[in-house]
Amino acid sequence: MEARDILIRPIITEKTTALMEEGKYTFRVPLAATKVDIRNAVEEVFHVKVTAVNTMRYEGKLKRMGRTQGRRSDWKKAIVTLKPGDAIEFFEGV
Repeated sequence: MEARDILIRPIITEKTTALMEEGKYTFRVPLAATKVDIRNAVEEVFHVKVTAVNTMRYEGKLKRMGRTQGRRSDWKKAIVTLKPGDAIEFFEGV
C-alpha cells in the first residue's frame, strides 16, 4: 500500500485535540494496516519521528430506517505518538 492510502483521514474531536498537546495524533486507517505500516506512512508523509503506535478496531453500528436495517462498515483507528519536539500541522495558518 502507498503511504497516503494508509492514512485515510485525521480524526479531529475534542478528545483528540487534547491528545495533540501531548504529541499524540489520531488517524483513521484501513483494517488491513499494521502498526509498522502506519509508523512508516506517518514518518514518510509528515517527516517526523514516531515513538509508538496504538490501534483499535471498531465494529460498524447497526442502523435502521423503517423496517430495513443495515450495518455501517467496520473501521480502525490509530493513535500515533511522536518524538518530543515534533508536531504535525493539520490546519494551515493556525
